[in-house]
Amino acid sequence: MRIGLVGYGKGGRFFHAPLISSLSGATFVGVVTRSPERRQQLASDYPHVQAFDSLEQLVAAGVDAVVVSTPLEARAAVVMQAIEHGVAVVSDKPFALDAGQAEAMVLAAERRNVPLSVYQNRRWDSDFLTVRKLLSSGALGQVVRFESSVERYSPTSVGKGSGGGFLRDLGSHLVDQALQLFGPVIRVYAELDYRQPGQAFDNGFFMSLAHANGVISHLSGNCLQNAARPRFRVSGSEGCYTVEGLDGQEALALAGLSPASEGERWGAEEHRRWGWFEHGAERERVASERGCWLMFYQRLQAALRGDGPLPVAARDALATTRILDAARQSAEQGEVVCLSEPVGHGTKNE
Repeated sequence: MRIGLVGYGKGGRFFHAPLISSLSGATFVGVVTRSPERRQQLASDYPHVQAFDSLEQLVAAGVDAVVVSTPLEARAAVVMQAIEHGVAVVSDKPFALDAGQAEAMVLAAERRNVPLSVYQNRRWDSDFLTVRKLLSSGALGQVVRFESSVERYSPTSVGKGSGGGFLRDLGSHLVDQALQLFGPVIRVYAELDYRQPGQAFDNGFFMSLAHANGVISHLSGNCLQNAARPRFRVSGSEGCYTVEGLDGQEALALAGLSPASEGERWGAEEHRRWGWFEHGAERERVASERGCWLMFYQRLQAALRGDGPLPVAARDALATTRILDAARQSAEQGEVVCLSEPVGHGTKNE
């Protein structure tokens, strides 16, 4: 499979290129970027990968799939352009500025019969895979509340608009995970944090999602939090699972490492970072599953060969975008938003 990348900022350079270059049976064809600085970075990181001025040039070089990792404001136009070229597309997250834009991309891809997927790599985080395993085994019993949070102290992240604000950017991961675990949502309540009044982009959020099956999800994110909540706290009738910190694949990628360079070490969490199962006085460590962001691209590769579904369905991303729209509406109006019909997807992609 021949893969091209559009954009070589933080997302393209650290969250896509290391995986594409690690994928067995694939060729990293090139990157579309006009920035002299980023072209220099690309030449240093991947000397044999070509830089292109335009998507047309990349497509002309011959690609089976294009990964779009440009800032959110320009992303949809590039995705639509790739669809018109008839090339399979992976859009980075967040998928769209709003549900209308998301639906337009989904319908265009369906009309042209072009595979369209969205890079929800955190479906393959170690902690999330561990939660899935606990739910599948029934160890927690009947789950009543799912709490998911990513909080850190990073003042340099305040006001950055490349992902459309913290709710749109980080929230797309947390909503997608909640929908994967517990299915469609019927009510949404949200609050947004801003460093100062009139700030264009939020730096934190809280969301409460009421799932059709009765589970309540509390999702939160913040880039100005000094004392972070647990990454997950999943409360059920037979016990509670908690885990601190963030899956280690992000730190490895930002350090310039990859699945190819790290081998079996990639995605493996040391025991000190494992979570806990607690039930009354009982407390025991829960071994973390091995994280594997590369699985997204392996499943993309298989799907384009006709062997299984896309790693993330575009309509899953559309459902996530609709819930994010409802969250912003709730925060702006200060009230619970009741959805006209349940919005979400099942648990197809394990």
